[in-house]
Amino acid sequence: MRPVVLPRGRFRRFVRRYGWRAYAVPLLAIATLVTLVDVVRPGGGAGPAPASTAEAAADASAPIAPQVTEAEGEGMPAAASSTPTSAPEEAVPAAPTYVEQGAGSVSVVDGTSAVYGTGPLERFVVEVEDGIGVDGAAFAAAVEATLGDPRGWGNGGRLSFQRVGAAEAAAGAYEFRVSLVSPGSMEVYCPGVGTGGYTSCRYGERAVINLARWETAVPDYGGDIATYRQYVVNHEVGHALGQGHEPCPGAGQLAPVMQQQTLGLQTCVKNAWPFPS
Repeated sequence: MRPVVLPRGRFRRFVRRYGWRAYAVPLLAIATLVTLVDVVRPGGGAGPAPASTAEAAADASAPIAPQVTEAEGEGMPAAASSTPTSAPEEAVPAAPTYVEQGAGSVSVVDGTSAVYGTGPLERFVVEVEDGIGVDGAAFAAAVEATLGDPRGWGNGGRLSFQRVGAAEAAAGAYEFRVSLVSPGSMEVYCPGVGTGGYTSCRYGERAVINLARWETAVPDYGGDIATYRQYVVNHEVGHALGQGHEPCPGAGQLAPVMQQQTLGLQTCVKNAWPFPS
């Protein structure tokens, strides 16, 4: 048998030192490399990803569903959800708007009404300031309805009321006027009274209704504009008929119509009528 010729140099010393392991180590390295290549190539033996990793990948690739508001949901395909993701906020009513300063002049709302009531007749003229954008006929109708109501000043045959028009106004054939005026013109029609552009007033033959109060009422009325309008007409006309102010009679009781309810109810309950039922 021929003697084995060992490699020279560093490799010879390596083989002498490690014997068979010198050949085994390279073979193991090659086997490991082959295994790694098999694992990383497509279709290789990689196992399933943990559930959390798979879910995260699905979430990242899925399209983000839009949050559909109630308005956006209208007319959408059946597959789209029209249910809001959270309860919609209650719609806040828009604040009423009014003209702060009108033209300063007033115009009579022409026309004559029926006679309301059976007592002594009180004829009245309705006026609206020019340039405030208010329907004069609608305002006149509201004043008529208030003064003609059985709970009003004509209650039980005490008085009767009739609206008269421009001809009667020109001739002076009336007892009082009901005038709707912008806040900026209040001092023109109620000079020296001190309305501050906030309250209504009576000046001479005029029951002057502040447009701002007509449109927005006052805080103590809690948004009940319809009732406040009845109150303010009855209150200012009451002054034109010779009535003075009255205090709140006690906590929880109806406020007299001649109480200054615009400035606060003073523990009383709102009331629009001289003779509430």
